[in-house]
Amino acid sequence: MRLTISKSKNAEQLYITKAFRVNKNKTSSRIIKKLGSMASLLPQFDNDRDKVILWAKEQAKIMTEEEKRSAMKIAVEFSETKKHEKGEQLRFNAGYLFLQDIYHKLGLPQICSEISASTKIEYDLSDILAKLIYTRIISPSSKLSSYECAFDFIQKPNFDLHHIYRSLDVLASHSDEIQSKLYHNSLDVIDRNKGILYYDCTNYFFELEEESGDKKYGKSKEGRPNPIVQMGLFMDGSGLPLAFTMFPGNASEQPSLRPLEKKILRDFGLSKFIVCTDAGLASAANRKFNDQKERSFIVTQSLKKLKGHLQDWALDKTGWHLGNSSKEYDLTEIEEERFQDAVFFKERWINENGLEQRLIVTFSPKYKMYQRSVRERQISRAQKIVDQGKHVLSRNPSSPTRFIDEINITDDGEVAENVSISLSDKKIEKESAFDGFYGVCTTLESDIKDIIHINKQRWQIEAAFRTMKSEFKARPVYLHRDDRIQAHFLTCFIALLVIRILENRLSNKYTCEELLYTLRNMDMHKVKGFGYLCSYTRTDITDLLHKTFGFRTDAEFVSDKTMKKIIKETMKL
Repeated sequence: MRLTISKSKNAEQLYITKAFRVNKNKTSSRIIKKLGSMASLLPQFDNDRDKVILWAKEQAKIMTEEEKRSAMKIAVEFSETKKHEKGEQLRFNAGYLFLQDIYHKLGLPQICSEISASTKIEYDLSDILAKLIYTRIISPSSKLSSYECAFDFIQKPNFDLHHIYRSLDVLASHSDEIQSKLYHNSLDVIDRNKGILYYDCTNYFFELEEESGDKKYGKSKEGRPNPIVQMGLFMDGSGLPLAFTMFPGNASEQPSLRPLEKKILRDFGLSKFIVCTDAGLASAANRKFNDQKERSFIVTQSLKKLKGHLQDWALDKTGWHLGNSSKEYDLTEIEEERFQDAVFFKERWINENGLEQRLIVTFSPKYKMYQRSVRERQISRAQKIVDQGKHVLSRNPSSPTRFIDEINITDDGEVAENVSISLSDKKIEKESAFDGFYGVCTTLESDIKDIIHINKQRWQIEAAFRTMKSEFKARPVYLHRDDRIQAHFLTCFIALLVIRILENRLSNKYTCEELLYTLRNMDMHKVKGFGYLCSYTRTDITDLLHKTFGFRTDAEFVSDKTMKKIIKETMKL
């Protein structure tokens, strides 16, 4: 801060001004405070001009000290007639600063630095990866739009658009290395439950009509008639993503588990854990693979696919237990309203495909009511299809059409091309026999309650897929090359890890959706030459964010100097 005296023909005006840099080659200054005219100030200082100037310089010194203590108050003059410069950016997002803190704590700049040194690239790989992650969380879109959105952050990108596409090639070729180092670095940032690993698969569609590379026609989770690629994801017992793999859209999911698990065994230093999957990934080969050394498994077991004698045992209404009691229950005799929240169970050891495993079957009256209510709605939809006389064969096992029989007949009842459709009471009755029942298989001898609890936590990996697809808009994918598609999902994977760590650091008090909404709306208004004005709503979430990360952006005014300090803090290891 310094004293500036503006002289005109009839008067002298005293101001405190501050210089600031416009760009690399140009500086300017702004008035911070108007002290008054020399004529109005002289009577206050015995009409001594030197005393006025001495006092004014002291005021400039005081304001400089206040700025250093981040206690400065400013008075900015605005004019209705003065326009902003054309193209001048005034709005910036500050929510990314919390993500930046986690990004640096995970050691990603160092990982990128090592990769850059080995590949001799000249652009800033870490800045590109960081911006791709921040924009995936703050404003998910295409790579072109992500580049444009990155200029909404207070720290501008120091790379060009073509560097992004070049970096995708590098990131893809080092994907396994990044995942492994990221896991090891994360152990210093957050506690991870490494004893339980959940695995599941999903797929992502492309706005294409022709197959190429890994983009193949397959069974889309969204039921879309587009080429897809598939993702297999391992998540630990804390709900944090661990590792992922991509494979062609027309490939079976089951073989994808073992290669990725072998990478985890080799590169992550893990050897003792329980793998938990759904029935679709519970092949005999996958079960046997996880019945070795210190590994175990808990997998969902479809009761409909059990052998006849095992299915009869599972659905038998007698021989059920509750809690730790030795008392046996007959399901036909219990009052289901009284036991709404109870979970009955029975168990036995079985030998399937040469593998000894423990079959646990549970029965829940609440789950029974839920399944019945879902099926009643589906039967109603099926009846409408029958009434409309539609020809609606579907391979989807969850489609309401599974309750419909189709028969080709003539008017005389002979087999022909005419189709007669009707609801099948037999199919409805057969499915209702399984209401309320649920099965798992495991090699563990642990308490049944613990096994059931572990299996129930599979919802976290399903929630992770929903986050990537809906909140991170991971699909449709607009890239074409397989390596760049791999890099795209690497950034989605890291973004998921970052947001999960953020949730954890806030003690999981808020949902992912609530946090994303807050971060995306934490805008600051730039006042050139001064700093930033907070233009978002202060809430309990923003208060907790600032308290947790140790800096604040919600003051009425944040000076340029203070903002630089905040940025420096978020870039510490």
